[in-house]
Amino acid sequence: MKLLEDRIRREGLVKPGNVLKVDSFLNHQMDIALFNEMGKEFKRLFPSEKINKILTIEASGIGIACIAAQYFNVPVVFAKKSQSLNLDGEMYVTKIESFTHKRVYDVIVSAKYLGQEDHVLIIDDFLANGCAVAGLIDLVQSAGAVVEGVGIAVEKGFQEGGKLLRSKGVRVESLAIVDAMDERTGEIVFRKQ
Repeated sequence: MKLLEDRIRREGLVKPGNVLKVDSFLNHQMDIALFNEMGKEFKRLFPSEKINKILTIEASGIGIACIAAQYFNVPVVFAKKSQSLNLDGEMYVTKIESFTHKRVYDVIVSAKYLGQEDHVLIIDDFLANGCAVAGLIDLVQSAGAVVEGVGIAVEKGFQEGGKLLRSKGVRVESLAIVDAMDERTGEIVFRKQ
């Protein structure tokens, strides 16, 4: 998606440790007009009428998932990274290691919002090592639901996550795939799609 790639080139910052900082428009301050275009693109990439839920993980995926959901006319469910007082009843739980935060989370979804009748599109802001998406897939499978695909805003193609998921037969569509980043020069190289 050229619009997203251009924005990353203009405002993205390459930090040590293979970190791409895009917080001015994607995952701290959110550009809703950009998200709107991303939502349209996710609908074009995943036109299936079967999709009846979008699943993401808190916090950065929520905004993108919500804007995309208006094009699918479906609810968004987000996996919580901590137990809270308002979570009750049966829950699906999995462990996810965060690339950015370097910690492991117990991620939770209430069984009230994910079940066997669901056909789920997973949406997230970043795909690096694939741990978050693998955990979300685990939650969907625990519920007996079907993963229809995975939509990612920015994939770090030089890390193993996308390759690993695709090798398992998961349909992954990324709007921008970064093949290389140079923290010294700030250069970002995108995969031709």
